[in-house]
Amino acid sequence: MNATVITLFVAIVIATLVITYYAAKRTQTTGDFYTAGGGLTGWQNGLAIAGDYLSAASFLGIAGAIALYGFDGFFYSIGFLIAYLVVMFLVAEPLRNLGKYTLADMISARFDARKVRGMAAISSITIVIFYMIAQLVGAGALIQLLFHIDYWIAVLIVGVMMTIYVLFGGMTATSWVQIIKAVLLMAGTVVIAVMVMAKFNFNMLAMFSEMRTITSHGENYLKPGLQYTVPLDTISLMLALVLGTAGLPHILMRFFTVKNAKTARSSVVTATWIVGIFYILTIFLGFGAAAFVGEETIVASNPAGNMAAPLLAEALGGNFLMSFVSAVAFATILAVVAGLVLSGASAFAHDIYGQIIRKGKATDREQMLAARYASLGVSIFSIILALFAQTMNVAFLVSLAFCVAASANLPVILYTIYWKRFNTTGAVTAMAFGLLSSLILVSISPNVFSPVDGKAIFVGAPIFPLTNPAIISVPLGFLGGYLGTLLSKEKDVRQFAEVQVKANTGYRE
Repeated sequence: MNATVITLFVAIVIATLVITYYAAKRTQTTGDFYTAGGGLTGWQNGLAIAGDYLSAASFLGIAGAIALYGFDGFFYSIGFLIAYLVVMFLVAEPLRNLGKYTLADMISARFDARKVRGMAAISSITIVIFYMIAQLVGAGALIQLLFHIDYWIAVLIVGVMMTIYVLFGGMTATSWVQIIKAVLLMAGTVVIAVMVMAKFNFNMLAMFSEMRTITSHGENYLKPGLQYTVPLDTISLMLALVLGTAGLPHILMRFFTVKNAKTARSSVVTATWIVGIFYILTIFLGFGAAAFVGEETIVASNPAGNMAAPLLAEALGGNFLMSFVSAVAFATILAVVAGLVLSGASAFAHDIYGQIIRKGKATDREQMLAARYASLGVSIFSIILALFAQTMNVAFLVSLAFCVAASANLPVILYTIYWKRFNTTGAVTAMAFGLLSSLILVSISPNVFSPVDGKAIFVGAPIFPLTNPAIISVPLGFLGGYLGTLLSKEKDVRQFAEVQVKANTGYRE
């Protein structure tokens, strides 16, 4: 531990707490708490979306995955980037026009049924928990490396910080923390990428040529198959990454923070450019870590490779650059977990408590109180689970959240917007099929059971062979919605016509 590390970390903490303090003064209503009053501009929300999306999985997990597994690690970058095309062309504008605070609001624009809202809320909370675990694991590994404290203490520190942001600042504080963090993260990534290229004399061909011999994998480092030896598993992973973003509750929630669909669309364009540039640069982070840090050092620091980026910064720029990168990574995690807690809390407070339990009669004060209690609950539960997931790569953990989002949320979103015959029963069965199939298959997969001690949660042979079940669970989600609709006698063509008008024009009665 040194003065530079402490100074930069304290500066990050103080800056974010100041933002929270001023945001708390502007957070008076549920609209302020959930969506910052819809007052963000396109570029502001674009930066905030990028800040939300460029999580610990992106900065820490992908850099580590590329460093250790070469081409296979870059699959994450490709999938995360392409996913924004699905969001931009199919989801962003209709979602903003139909919804108010949460995904369940959007679905309820067509199906005014408490069971639909309840299933949407449960699905959202499940995804939030998966994603939260990944961020907390990354935070724990980072702080443990820098301050030489126990992992569980590091996780608790981040848990307390994220809860403070949400309890007092709501979406306004969360958004501005994400905007500042996105700028800092991009700056740090560009600096490291340039320094890596300088080591190779700014010759990309030379870099790729040298990477064939630098690692223990030899030429196989630049070929697929090091980590994902089963082609079907690779396809399943990519399916989860490409389709999952359009179903992530904390990303979808960001479209309600702007005033109209046009601004929502422009914010996605801004976010896509930022995200695209970042993911291209992850190649340099991963290759640089493999070349100038080394596989043994990376694994010794963290078995899953999550500390590759900070170690690369230290190797290239000494203690100051490592301290800066680590502080930015810490801000990255704080911003993302705050957004996750907020989306999970809104699913409970607005959908379950406000609309199901209180049947839409809860006052602003009651919803705000429920949201703050829910924030505490989501935080505590995620922290407990994160304590048992220390050895898992954070990029991989996030891919599981993407799988649930693609399986449970995306089918019902697309059916709601585009299928005339879709009905309440279909909506419930789509979410149930997608959610249950993905959770069950993950629980019997190599992520949970492995013959090698320490490679998974339990020792034993996995029943399901794929590490990511999206190739099964996503079709099951769509199939559930299709069968549920066909086997039900419900029909309401008129309501679909109203949804089409609202989705395409933003008209509200």
